[in-house]
Formats: sequence, C-alpha cells, structure tokens
Amino acid sequence: MEIRTLRLKRGWSQEQLSLLSGLSVRTIQRIERGQKPSLESLKSLAAVFEIDIQELSLLRDSDERNEPQVSEREQEQLILHQVREMKRFYSHLISYIVVVVFLFIINIVTDPSYIWAYWAALGLGIGIIKHALRVFHVFHWFGAEWEKKQVEKRLGRKP
Repeated sequence: MEIRTLRLKRGWSQEQLSLLSGLSVRTIQRIERGQKPSLESLKSLAAVFEIDIQELSLLRDSDERNEPQVSEREQEQLILHQVREMKRFYSHLISYIVVVVFLFIINIVTDPSYIWAYWAALGLGIGIIKHALRVFHVFHWFGAEWEKKQVEKRLGRKP
C-alpha cells in the first residue's frame, strides 16, 4: 500500500500530511512518486498513520516489487525526447556551419587583410559545444545523483 493510498483513505491533502508528520510537502511528493524515504521519514509517517515502521516498509517493498520501475511507454517517451534533442542539436550544428561559412565569405570579399570571422566562429562555436555537452550527457556534474548527495550531506546522513 502506498503512502498516497494511506493519505487518501484518511482524506488528507499533502499539506495536511506534511503538518501532521513534520515532513515537508516536497518530501511527501518525492515519497509518493516512488523515491525511497529515509528512516526518519518512515518513522514520522508510521506515527501519523498509526502503523508499525516495519509494516510500512514492507508495504512499500511489496509495492516496489509488484510495479515495474519504468514502463515501456515511459521509456519510449524518454528515448523519443532524447532523439528530438539530438535532432535539434544537429539542426543547430548545420545552422552554425552555414552561418560561419557565410561570414567567412563576407569577410574575404569585404576585407581579406584581417580575418574577423574567426571571432564569430569562436563565439558561436561555444554555444554549439555547450549544446553538444547537454544533449550527449558528457558531464553529469549537477544531476539527480549530485542533488541526492547534497541533501544527504546537509541532513547529516551518510550518502
């Protein structure tokens, strides 16, 4: 049985559960979306729902085993989103090449003694590189895992 189900059986909103349990609304939302709660959160929720912590964790564990982590439809949507992002990047790259070639042509026709088009190519190239790093997930510096570690660190728990 999910936390959401227990909450709705009592007719509580997330805000009401937050006030009763001492947890933030955001924490309750995360738990209801499937994120694993900390022991302190489980204690608070078990006290509010007047059930044992082990019973609450067993209910959550059985729910996790019964439900697939990511449905096929969700996975398809995620991959479709990634493909669209790649398409946008390649479109951006083609635009970059066309514009830079056009700028070099203008530069050579108007004043071949000083090639200023390099500066434009450099500036626009930085945007292309940034776009590529984001689309192809080269660096994961500030992703979900980093957020989780920071929260655990600030709460004084071991990550």
